Amino acid sequence: MTRTESIWQRFDYVLFGITILLIIFGILMIRSATQGAIDPALISRVPDQIQFAFVGLALMLALSFMDYRLFNGLHTWLYLLMVVLLVMVFFLGVEGDAGAQSWINIGIRIQPSEVAKVLIIITLGHFLATHYQNVGSLSTIFASLVHMGIPALLIFIQPDLGMVTVFAAIWMVMIWASGLRLKHIALFALVLTVSAPLIWSQMAEYQQKRITTFINPESDEAGYYNIRQALISIGSGGTVGKGYSVGSQNKGRFLRVRHTDFIFSVIAEEFGMVGGSLVMGLIGVVLIRILHGARTAVDPFGSLICYGVAAFIFFQTVTSIGMNLGLLPVTGLTLPFISSGGTSLLSTMAGIGLAQSVIARRRRI
Repeated sequence: MTRTESIWQRFDYVLFGITILLIIFGILMIRSATQGAIDPALISRVPDQIQFAFVGLALMLALSFMDYRLFNGLHTWLYLLMVVLLVMVFFLGVEGDAGAQSWINIGIRIQPSEVAKVLIIITLGHFLATHYQNVGSLSTIFASLVHMGIPALLIFIQPDLGMVTVFAAIWMVMIWASGLRLKHIALFALVLTVSAPLIWSQMAEYQQKRITTFINPESDEAGYYNIRQALISIGSGGTVGKGYSVGSQNKGRFLRVRHTDFIFSVIAEEFGMVGGSLVMGLIGVVLIRILHGARTAVDPFGSLICYGVAAFIFFQTVTSIGMNLGLLPVTGLTLPFISSGGTSLLSTMAGIGLAQSVIARRRRI
């Protein structure tokens, strides 16, 4: 039996199939959310998402067939690439919504923080796998925090607080999976609490306003408008929804940024609680398959890659749906596989490809 045949036999077709299904559903929901648009940027959302889906499919398959252990020898270069891309934002950055300078235009418009999200999983995974025996020491934990903190700081000053929280979630899950002790978790929770005033003082005004609006909606009626519209959309969908592309909140354009931040509200309005639950269930299956890959990986590096990919998919899903339900502050994070966003879709599919590479080389149990 050839190596290629072995990989095909161990390839997770359930994970692959659900990923494709979610992406197709996402394209359909973007089409619904942008129907009747006159803004060229909105009109192009569907064809752009389709193009990125095909590129992402090629990237996912390429990473699946590539042995993930090859990245062990490239970790230094990948880390440097990540830092360089993030630094480029300050020189070639393109300003987006709310004033965040998070994109660069190099022929195509990309968001370096999304690329960095995948690269940090590889480089941090290598670091933790190399120091697997000493992960309980404070020096190792601190070094891993610095490893994650440098790119996170560059993202924070763009400013993009939402992506910083994703990096923090990836670090926490991966360091915990490596054997972090409970006393260290308590210590870092204390440090975070003490440093909260400093973090607050360095946040952009619109980021502070999002948090204060979440705590006290009456403090900013204009800022709370879209959250209220999202709740109306979700509530009006009922059990089975109003039907595809006929939601009044969506068609009437009462709901803003409905193709990105608030796409779950469109899903809930048009397909109801059943549709929303089904989407969450499918993403849940994706997470279960990836975590199974982590459990059966042949080495700590492969296991940590799977944990890192599962971490950002889970965290972004919970955060995106949570802010649609008014349970969490608005962060601008996309709903994986579903929301409009080319680089976001590519990073998610690259993560799936890395997980597939680990799964295809898993040990027999």
